[in-house]
Amino acid sequence: MSLKLRASKFRHVFGSQCRREQTFENVRITRNTHDSNFCSVNPRFLAVVTESSGGGAFAILDVNRPGRVDINCPKVCGHAGAVLDIKWNPFNDCVIASGSDDTTVKIWTVPESGLLGTLTDWSADLHGHSRRIAYVDWHTSAANVLMSVGFDFKIMVWNVEQAEPINSLICHTDTIYSACWGRDGSLVASTCKDKKIRVMDPRQAKVVIEMDGHQSTKTSKIVFVSDNQVFTTGFSRNSDRQYGLWDVRKSGPALTMSDLDCSSGILLPYYDPDIRVVYLAGKGDGNIRYFEIDSEENSVHFLNTYQSALPQRGLGMMPKRGIDPFKNEVARFYKLHASKNLVEPISMIVPRKAEGFQPDVFPPTASTIPSLTADEWMSGVNRGPILLDLESGTILDKPRSSMSPAVQNQIGALSKAPQITTYKAVNSRTAQQPFNSAQTPAPFQPSGPSTNLRPSPEGHAPVVLKSPSMKMPSVIQQTHIWNGMDKTKQEPASIKNIRGLSSSSKEAINDISPISPSSSASSSNSFKRSWSPGSLSLTSTTAAQHVNGFNEDPQAGDYVCILLSEHTA
Repeated sequence: MSLKLRASKFRHVFGSQCRREQTFENVRITRNTHDSNFCSVNPRFLAVVTESSGGGAFAILDVNRPGRVDINCPKVCGHAGAVLDIKWNPFNDCVIASGSDDTTVKIWTVPESGLLGTLTDWSADLHGHSRRIAYVDWHTSAANVLMSVGFDFKIMVWNVEQAEPINSLICHTDTIYSACWGRDGSLVASTCKDKKIRVMDPRQAKVVIEMDGHQSTKTSKIVFVSDNQVFTTGFSRNSDRQYGLWDVRKSGPALTMSDLDCSSGILLPYYDPDIRVVYLAGKGDGNIRYFEIDSEENSVHFLNTYQSALPQRGLGMMPKRGIDPFKNEVARFYKLHASKNLVEPISMIVPRKAEGFQPDVFPPTASTIPSLTADEWMSGVNRGPILLDLESGTILDKPRSSMSPAVQNQIGALSKAPQITTYKAVNSRTAQQPFNSAQTPAPFQPSGPSTNLRPSPEGHAPVVLKSPSMKMPSVIQQTHIWNGMDKTKQEPASIKNIRGLSSSSKEAINDISPISPSSSASSSNSFKRSWSPGSLSLTSTTAAQHVNGFNEDPQAGDYVCILLSEHTA
């Protein structure tokens, strides 16, 4: 009897370690035990979450300049809590999103030449979660659409260009372990501590299908491997590590399920949709297994294993447009060593005798050109990524389009936002002249349709804040008249880190009646933030009671922010 082996182009793929001079040394990698990658990479920059005190930070390194990293190298700082996840924008190599323990998501723009100093000014600051942010993920084909997953059992979808929420998915009742976009961005899949796999429509904010997943409550991960299939990693009832392939069109059992080993480390999946190979890297061990997905046979085929004695804390996967196809490199990972401050590139090589470009191994891959705008995606258009030819560098035909129902904003969910001090932005032409102590302040009445502002409490004028001309205020100066003398200073980082919800919550805000200072002081939904004598005392209620959004003055090019304070004795 003859034994017939399955033919595969990637059966003999092997991992190749780089030379010592090609690694990044002296990188103070975070010791946080969260189950994210702590690393993100693109063809220009390598971002690594680092150890820091007094907040969260991550380093931005030039991916083409390895070597020993200065311990005082410029970093991105601005979060009030530890950074838990970071992701580069797939359509802009200079834009990165970060989720933090301080319940905020921030968008950062890195100079094209790299960081020359510490970056503290964000491009956008997104508030909507009431607990820490676990994961962030960019849309696969639409520009400026971001998903954030919080420990408040909620998934938020954002339009980062407008710094406003698109929708809120409240479909979970327990901790969300992972979430991912579909190939065309029409669906979102997630795994949860309640052992369920959910496939959701992010525009309608509802569950399309729900399946019973891995039988252990330990962490499980999920990725889309086709329009109709998802691949998961998790643990069995006996705590054995396993993987599964599922059909999202039916709620039955897995198409295939297989146990791997009895290790306790979480398996992180990395999927290459071009060659349909998934890489599994265990946290706390040094092995990287890779499998080939066969959607026609509904099967998963083991290929090989890259083995190392040095454990890994996380991996960053280089986009396919950043690898070297002329060296038969099908993937490149940046391994964060758990035992030492080292980031090591690992190349996955397909052995070929023939020289030159191999078109059967390197099909067209996703380009940096988005196929949709955020508004088009919100209107219900679905479209896959625009593809790039790796050999010639040319853009191929546009992908096919389909339609889904447009966004139905779950505006009621926004009222559950964290209770924060918020800033109200109005057109700079409507701002009044500064008050002085000898005048009785008149009620502030802005022009335009947004007249839902109420004046400050009796005897107290609103504080006028100005910021440089940009989409979102960064370094904000505060001016307050106290005992006839101007007090001007830069806003403290603790207050600077807090920003309100966006203009999409106007409908909910208009239904909220003003709250008197006395009732605000006694309310359990308010908090007080004070400075030393001679400065300003603030008492704020829920963010949604004060925010009306940002309006831009096309003539002045500035934003004027009005901070409405409530006075207590």
